[in-house]
Amino acid sequence: MASGGSGKSSSEVSGGGIPSSSSLQRKKLISICDHCKIKMQLVADLLLLSSETRPVNTESLSVFGESFEKCRDTIIARTKGLSILTHDVQSQLNMGRFGEVGESLMEMGELVVSLTECSAHAAYLAAVETPGAQPAMPGLVDRYKVTRCRHEVEHGCGVLKTTPLADMSPQLLLEVSQNMSKNLKFLTDACVLASEKSKDKFAKEQFKLSVKCMSTSASALLACVKEVKTSPSELTRNRCVLFSGPLVQSVCALVGFATEPQFLGKAATINPEGKAVQTAILGGAMSVVSACVLLTQCLRDIAQHPESSTKMSDYRERLRNSACAVSDGCNLLSQALRERSSPRTLPPVNSNSVN
Repeated sequence: MASGGSGKSSSEVSGGGIPSSSSLQRKKLISICDHCKIKMQLVADLLLLSSETRPVNTESLSVFGESFEKCRDTIIARTKGLSILTHDVQSQLNMGRFGEVGESLMEMGELVVSLTECSAHAAYLAAVETPGAQPAMPGLVDRYKVTRCRHEVEHGCGVLKTTPLADMSPQLLLEVSQNMSKNLKFLTDACVLASEKSKDKFAKEQFKLSVKCMSTSASALLACVKEVKTSPSELTRNRCVLFSGPLVQSVCALVGFATEPQFLGKAATINPEGKAVQTAILGGAMSVVSACVLLTQCLRDIAQHPESSTKMSDYRERLRNSACAVSDGCNLLSQALRERSSPRTLPPVNSNSVN
Protein backbone atom coordinates (compact mmCIF):
# COMPACT_ATOMS: atom_id res chain seq x y z
CA MET A 1 0.00 0.00 0.00
CA ALA A 2 1.16 3.49 -0.70
CA SER A 3 1.88 5.87 2.12
CA GLY A 4 -0.17 8.99 2.55
CA GLY A 5 2.52 11.11 0.91
CA SER A 6 3.00 8.89 -2.11
CA GLY A 7 1.17 11.27 -4.38
CA LYS A 8 3.92 13.85 -4.00
CA SER A 9 6.63 14.35 -6.54
CA SER A 10 9.22 11.69 -6.07
CA SER A 11 12.56 13.32 -5.77
CA GLU A 12 12.35 11.80 -3.62
CA VAL A 13 14.65 11.58 -0.90
CA SER A 14 13.76 12.27 2.69
CA GLY A 15 16.02 14.01 5.14
CA GLY A 16 19.43 12.48 5.64
CA GLY A 17 19.67 11.12 2.11
CA ILE A 18 17.37 8.16 2.77
CA PRO A 19 15.12 7.33 -0.22
CA SER A 20 11.46 8.17 0.39
CA SER A 21 8.66 5.61 0.40
CA SER A 22 7.46 6.91 -2.96
CA SER A 23 10.94 6.63 -4.45
CA LEU A 24 11.27 3.00 -3.31
CA GLN A 25 7.81 2.14 -4.64
CA ARG A 26 8.67 3.67 -8.00
CA LYS A 27 11.88 1.64 -8.12
CA LYS A 28 9.97 -1.57 -7.35
CA LEU A 29 7.35 -0.70 -9.97
CA ILE A 30 10.07 -0.33 -12.62
CA SER A 31 11.32 -3.84 -11.76
CA ILE A 32 7.77 -5.26 -11.95
CA CYS A 33 7.22 -3.55 -15.32
CA ASP A 34 10.39 -5.14 -16.73
CA HIS A 35 9.45 -8.63 -15.54
CA CYS A 36 5.83 -8.42 -16.73
CA LYS A 37 6.86 -7.07 -20.12
CA ILE A 38 9.42 -9.83 -20.73
CA LYS A 39 7.00 -12.54 -19.59
CA MET A 40 4.13 -11.33 -21.78
CA GLN A 41 6.44 -11.05 -24.80
CA LEU A 42 7.90 -14.52 -24.21
CA VAL A 43 4.48 -16.18 -23.99
CA ALA A 44 3.33 -14.32 -27.10
CA ASP A 45 6.46 -15.44 -28.99
CA LEU A 46 5.94 -19.07 -27.98
CA LEU A 47 2.18 -19.34 -28.47
CA LEU A 48 1.06 -16.62 -30.87
CA LEU A 49 3.89 -15.65 -33.20
CA SER A 50 5.14 -19.21 -33.75
CA SER A 51 1.69 -20.09 -35.20
CA GLU A 52 2.30 -23.77 -34.46
CA THR A 53 -0.94 -25.72 -34.41
CA ARG A 54 -0.55 -27.45 -31.07
CA PRO A 55 -2.68 -27.65 -27.92
CA VAL A 56 -1.59 -25.81 -24.78
CA ASN A 57 -1.28 -28.42 -22.05
CA THR A 58 -1.24 -26.42 -18.83
CA GLU A 59 -3.00 -27.56 -15.67
CA SER A 60 -5.41 -24.63 -15.72
CA LEU A 61 -6.55 -25.49 -19.25
CA SER A 62 -7.18 -29.18 -18.55
CA VAL A 63 -10.74 -28.37 -17.43
CA PHE A 64 -11.67 -27.35 -20.98
CA GLY A 65 -10.77 -30.68 -22.56
CA GLU A 66 -11.71 -30.53 -26.23
CA SER A 67 -14.44 -27.91 -25.77
CA PHE A 68 -13.87 -24.79 -27.86
CA GLU A 69 -17.03 -23.22 -26.40
CA LYS A 70 -15.81 -23.48 -22.79
CA CYS A 71 -12.46 -22.02 -23.79
CA ARG A 72 -14.09 -19.18 -25.72
CA ASP A 73 -16.45 -18.23 -22.87
CA THR A 74 -13.57 -18.21 -20.37
CA ILE A 75 -11.46 -15.94 -22.59
CA ILE A 76 -14.30 -13.46 -23.06
CA ALA A 77 -14.85 -13.37 -19.28
CA ARG A 78 -11.14 -12.76 -18.72
CA THR A 79 -11.05 -9.89 -21.20
CA LYS A 80 -13.63 -8.16 -19.01
CA GLY A 81 -11.40 -8.70 -15.99
CA LEU A 82 -8.47 -7.26 -17.92
CA SER A 83 -10.44 -4.12 -18.77
CA ILE A 84 -11.23 -3.64 -15.07
CA LEU A 85 -7.56 -4.01 -14.13
CA THR A 86 -6.40 -1.43 -16.69
CA HIS A 87 -8.93 1.00 -15.22
CA ASP A 88 -7.69 0.24 -11.67
CA VAL A 89 -4.07 0.84 -12.68
CA GLN A 90 -4.89 4.29 -14.05
CA SER A 91 -6.91 5.24 -10.97
CA GLN A 92 -4.18 4.08 -8.57
CA LEU A 93 -1.54 5.93 -10.59
CA ASN A 94 -3.55 9.15 -10.51
CA MET A 95 -3.61 8.90 -6.70
CA GLY A 96 0.14 8.27 -6.56
CA ARG A 97 -0.27 4.78 -5.11
CA PHE A 98 2.70 3.17 -6.84
CA GLY A 99 2.70 0.14 -4.55
CA GLU A 100 -0.87 -0.68 -5.53
CA VAL A 101 -0.06 -0.05 -9.20
CA GLY A 102 2.67 -2.68 -8.94
CA GLU A 103 0.30 -5.22 -7.38
CA SER A 104 -2.33 -4.59 -10.05
CA LEU A 105 0.29 -4.84 -12.80
CA MET A 106 1.49 -8.23 -11.52
CA GLU A 107 -2.12 -9.42 -11.53
CA MET A 108 -2.58 -8.03 -15.02
CA GLY A 109 0.57 -9.79 -16.24
CA GLU A 110 -0.66 -13.14 -14.95
CA LEU A 111 -4.06 -12.54 -16.52
CA VAL A 112 -2.51 -11.71 -19.90
CA VAL A 113 -0.43 -14.92 -19.77
CA SER A 114 -3.52 -16.94 -18.89
CA LEU A 115 -5.55 -15.24 -21.61
CA THR A 116 -2.80 -15.89 -24.16
CA GLU A 117 -2.64 -19.58 -23.23
CA CYS A 118 -6.42 -19.91 -23.50
CA SER A 119 -6.47 -18.10 -26.85
CA ALA A 120 -3.75 -20.30 -28.34
CA HIS A 121 -5.60 -23.41 -27.14
CA ALA A 122 -8.90 -22.12 -28.51
CA ALA A 123 -7.21 -21.40 -31.86
CA TYR A 124 -5.94 -24.99 -31.95
CA LEU A 125 -9.34 -26.47 -31.07
CA ALA A 126 -11.12 -24.34 -33.69
CA ALA A 127 -8.53 -25.21 -36.35
CA VAL A 128 -8.70 -28.99 -35.82
CA GLU A 129 -12.50 -28.90 -36.00
CA THR A 130 -12.29 -27.96 -39.69
CA PRO A 131 -12.74 -30.75 -42.27
CA GLY A 132 -9.69 -32.92 -42.98
CA ALA A 133 -7.65 -31.72 -40.01
CA GLN A 134 -5.32 -34.14 -38.22
CA PRO A 135 -4.71 -33.43 -34.51
CA ALA A 136 -1.25 -32.81 -33.09
CA MET A 137 0.79 -35.70 -31.73
CA PRO A 138 2.52 -35.10 -28.37
CA GLY A 139 6.27 -35.59 -28.08
CA LEU A 140 8.60 -36.42 -25.21
CA VAL A 141 8.85 -32.75 -24.18
CA ASP A 142 6.42 -29.82 -24.01
CA ARG A 143 8.36 -26.91 -25.55
CA TYR A 144 6.15 -24.24 -24.02
CA LYS A 145 6.39 -25.52 -20.46
CA VAL A 146 10.15 -26.08 -20.35
CA THR A 147 10.86 -22.72 -22.02
CA ARG A 148 8.71 -20.95 -19.44
CA CYS A 149 10.68 -22.70 -16.69
CA ARG A 150 13.94 -21.56 -18.25
CA HIS A 151 12.68 -17.98 -18.27
CA GLU A 152 11.70 -18.14 -14.58
CA VAL A 153 15.13 -19.48 -13.60
CA GLU A 154 16.82 -16.75 -15.68
CA HIS A 155 14.64 -14.14 -13.99
CA GLY A 156 15.45 -15.45 -10.51
CA CYS A 157 19.18 -15.38 -11.24
CA GLY A 158 18.78 -11.89 -12.69
CA VAL A 159 17.17 -10.70 -9.45
CA LEU A 160 20.09 -12.10 -7.44
CA LYS A 161 22.61 -10.42 -9.75
CA THR A 162 21.03 -6.95 -9.81
CA THR A 163 19.54 -6.54 -6.33
CA PRO A 164 21.73 -4.46 -3.99
CA LEU A 165 22.61 -6.07 -0.65
CA ALA A 166 20.44 -3.59 1.25
CA ASP A 167 17.38 -4.73 -0.73
CA MET A 168 18.02 -8.46 -0.31
CA SER A 169 15.36 -9.02 2.34
CA PRO A 170 14.71 -12.52 3.74
CA GLN A 171 11.30 -12.42 2.06
CA LEU A 172 12.80 -11.65 -1.35
CA LEU A 173 15.40 -14.41 -1.01
CA LEU A 174 12.72 -16.88 0.07
CA GLU A 175 10.51 -16.01 -2.91
CA VAL A 176 13.41 -16.34 -5.35
CA SER A 177 14.51 -19.67 -3.87
CA GLN A 178 11.02 -21.16 -3.83
CA ASN A 179 10.19 -20.09 -7.38
CA MET A 180 13.54 -21.33 -8.67
CA SER A 181 13.19 -24.67 -6.88
CA LYS A 182 9.68 -25.17 -8.27
CA ASN A 183 10.79 -24.60 -11.85
CA LEU A 184 13.94 -26.68 -11.49
CA LYS A 185 11.84 -29.57 -10.16
CA PHE A 186 9.54 -29.36 -13.18
CA LEU A 187 12.54 -29.42 -15.54
CA THR A 188 13.99 -32.38 -13.69
CA ASP A 189 10.73 -34.35 -13.78
CA ALA A 190 10.15 -33.55 -17.46
CA CYS A 191 13.64 -34.68 -18.47
CA VAL A 192 13.60 -37.84 -16.34
CA LEU A 193 10.31 -38.80 -18.01
CA ALA A 194 11.72 -37.99 -21.46
CA SER A 195 14.76 -40.14 -20.70
CA GLU A 196 12.56 -43.06 -19.69
CA LYS A 197 10.40 -42.80 -22.80
CA SER A 198 13.15 -42.14 -25.34
CA LYS A 199 14.24 -45.04 -27.54
CA ASP A 200 17.48 -43.32 -28.51
CA LYS A 201 20.47 -44.45 -26.42
CA PHE A 202 22.28 -41.11 -26.60
CA ALA A 203 19.15 -39.11 -25.74
CA LYS A 204 18.37 -41.33 -22.75
CA GLU A 205 21.79 -40.68 -21.26
CA GLN A 206 22.00 -37.00 -22.25
CA PHE A 207 18.72 -36.15 -20.51
CA LYS A 208 20.10 -37.72 -17.32
CA LEU A 209 23.45 -35.93 -17.61
CA SER A 210 21.72 -32.59 -18.29
CA VAL A 211 19.65 -32.97 -15.14
CA LYS A 212 22.74 -33.89 -13.10
CA CYS A 213 24.60 -30.82 -14.39
CA MET A 214 21.64 -28.54 -13.63
CA SER A 215 21.07 -30.03 -10.17
CA THR A 216 24.71 -29.57 -9.15
CA SER A 217 24.70 -25.92 -10.28
CA ALA A 218 21.38 -25.32 -8.52
CA SER A 219 22.63 -26.79 -5.23
CA ALA A 220 25.71 -24.56 -5.34
CA LEU A 221 23.64 -21.43 -5.97
CA LEU A 222 20.93 -22.17 -3.41
CA ALA A 223 23.63 -22.74 -0.79
CA CYS A 224 24.92 -19.24 -1.55
CA VAL A 225 21.40 -17.80 -1.25
CA LYS A 226 21.02 -19.46 2.16
CA GLU A 227 24.38 -18.03 3.25
CA VAL A 228 23.58 -14.44 2.19
CA LYS A 229 20.30 -14.76 4.09
CA THR A 230 22.01 -15.79 7.35
CA SER A 231 25.21 -13.74 6.94
CA PRO A 232 24.50 -10.80 4.63
CA SER A 233 27.60 -9.11 3.22
CA GLU A 234 28.96 -8.02 -0.15
CA LEU A 235 31.09 -11.17 -0.15
CA THR A 236 28.12 -13.53 0.28
CA ARG A 237 26.04 -11.52 -2.20
CA ASN A 238 28.83 -11.72 -4.78
CA ARG A 239 28.84 -15.51 -4.44
CA CYS A 240 25.20 -15.51 -5.58
CA VAL A 241 26.28 -13.54 -8.64
CA LEU A 242 29.14 -15.95 -9.35
CA PHE A 243 27.07 -19.13 -9.09
CA SER A 244 24.04 -17.75 -10.96
CA GLY A 245 25.96 -17.95 -14.23
CA PRO A 246 26.61 -21.71 -14.24
CA LEU A 247 22.96 -22.44 -13.36
CA VAL A 248 21.63 -20.29 -16.20
CA GLN A 249 24.09 -21.95 -18.61
CA SER A 250 23.14 -25.47 -17.53
CA VAL A 251 19.40 -24.72 -17.72
CA CYS A 252 19.75 -23.15 -21.17
CA ALA A 253 21.75 -26.17 -22.37
CA LEU A 254 19.16 -28.59 -20.96
CA VAL A 255 16.22 -26.73 -22.50
CA GLY A 256 18.06 -26.29 -25.79
CA PHE A 257 18.62 -30.04 -26.01
CA ALA A 258 15.13 -30.94 -24.77
CA THR A 259 13.44 -28.74 -27.40
CA GLU A 260 15.21 -30.23 -30.42
CA PRO A 261 12.57 -31.07 -33.07
CA GLN A 262 12.76 -34.85 -32.60
CA PHE A 263 11.49 -34.54 -29.01
CA LEU A 264 8.52 -32.24 -29.69
CA GLY A 265 6.06 -34.53 -31.46
CA LYS A 266 4.10 -33.35 -34.47
CA ALA A 267 1.95 -30.25 -34.99
CA ALA A 268 -1.59 -30.63 -36.30
CA THR A 269 -2.21 -30.79 -40.04
CA ILE A 270 -4.85 -28.27 -41.09
CA ASN A 271 -6.30 -26.95 -44.35
CA PRO A 272 -6.43 -23.25 -45.39
CA GLU A 273 -9.82 -22.84 -43.67
CA GLY A 274 -8.38 -24.11 -40.39
CA LYS A 275 -5.33 -21.88 -40.79
CA ALA A 276 -7.55 -18.84 -41.34
CA VAL A 277 -9.53 -19.57 -38.16
CA GLN A 278 -6.33 -20.06 -36.17
CA THR A 279 -4.76 -16.87 -37.54
CA ALA A 280 -7.86 -14.82 -36.71
CA ILE A 281 -7.91 -15.88 -33.06
CA LEU A 282 -4.14 -15.57 -32.61
CA GLY A 283 -4.26 -12.12 -34.21
CA GLY A 284 -6.95 -10.99 -31.78
CA ALA A 285 -4.89 -12.25 -28.85
CA MET A 286 -1.78 -10.51 -30.19
CA SER A 287 -3.70 -7.22 -30.27
CA VAL A 288 -4.36 -7.60 -26.54
CA VAL A 289 -0.77 -8.57 -25.66
CA SER A 290 0.75 -5.76 -27.75
CA ALA A 291 -1.47 -3.17 -26.06
CA CYS A 292 -0.64 -4.52 -22.59
CA VAL A 293 3.09 -4.42 -23.36
CA LEU A 294 2.73 -0.77 -24.45
CA LEU A 295 0.75 0.05 -21.30
CA THR A 296 3.45 -1.58 -19.16
CA GLN A 297 6.16 0.45 -20.90
CA CYS A 298 4.16 3.64 -20.28
CA LEU A 299 3.90 2.80 -16.58
CA ARG A 300 7.65 2.25 -16.49
CA ASP A 301 8.30 5.65 -18.11
CA ILE A 302 6.02 7.36 -15.60
CA ALA A 303 7.64 5.58 -12.64
CA GLN A 304 11.13 6.48 -13.89
CA HIS A 305 10.56 10.23 -14.19
CA PRO A 306 9.52 12.82 -11.60
CA GLU A 307 6.11 14.48 -11.89
CA SER A 308 7.89 17.73 -12.80
CA SER A 309 9.29 16.16 -16.00
CA THR A 310 8.30 18.01 -19.17
CA LYS A 311 7.48 14.64 -20.74
CA MET A 312 5.02 13.56 -18.04
CA SER A 313 1.90 14.81 -19.82
CA ASP A 314 2.99 12.91 -22.92
CA TYR A 315 3.58 9.73 -20.90
CA ARG A 316 0.15 9.96 -19.31
CA GLU A 317 -1.51 10.55 -22.67
CA ARG A 318 0.25 7.47 -24.05
CA LEU A 319 -0.97 5.51 -21.02
CA ARG A 320 -4.58 6.50 -21.74
CA ASN A 321 -4.16 5.55 -25.39
CA SER A 322 -2.65 2.20 -24.41
CA ALA A 323 -5.57 1.49 -22.08
CA CYS A 324 -7.97 2.22 -24.95
CA ALA A 325 -5.92 -0.11 -27.17
CA VAL A 326 -6.28 -2.90 -24.57
CA SER A 327 -10.05 -2.45 -24.66
CA ASP A 328 -10.07 -2.47 -28.48
CA GLY A 329 -7.88 -5.58 -28.51
CA CYS A 330 -10.23 -7.37 -26.14
CA ASN A 331 -13.15 -6.54 -28.43
CA LEU A 332 -11.25 -7.82 -31.48
CA LEU A 333 -10.38 -11.06 -29.71
CA SER A 334 -13.92 -11.63 -28.46
CA GLN A 335 -15.34 -11.02 -31.93
CA ALA A 336 -12.77 -13.33 -33.56
CA LEU A 337 -13.75 -16.09 -31.14
CA ARG A 338 -17.46 -15.61 -31.80
CA GLU A 339 -17.12 -15.35 -35.58
CA ARG A 340 -14.11 -17.67 -36.03
CA SER A 341 -12.72 -15.20 -38.54
CA SER A 342 -10.78 -11.96 -38.43
CA PRO A 343 -12.87 -8.98 -37.26
CA ARG A 344 -10.75 -6.78 -39.53
CA THR A 345 -12.18 -8.57 -42.57
CA LEU A 346 -15.77 -8.60 -41.35
CA PRO A 347 -18.34 -5.90 -42.16
CA PRO A 348 -18.58 -3.32 -39.35
CA VAL A 349 -21.06 -4.17 -36.62
CA ASN A 350 -22.28 -0.56 -36.59
CA SER A 351 -21.65 2.71 -38.34
CA ASN A 352 -19.08 3.75 -35.71
CA SER A 353 -16.80 0.74 -36.25
CA VAL A 354 -13.20 1.44 -37.14
CA ASN A 355 -11.52 -0.79 -39.73
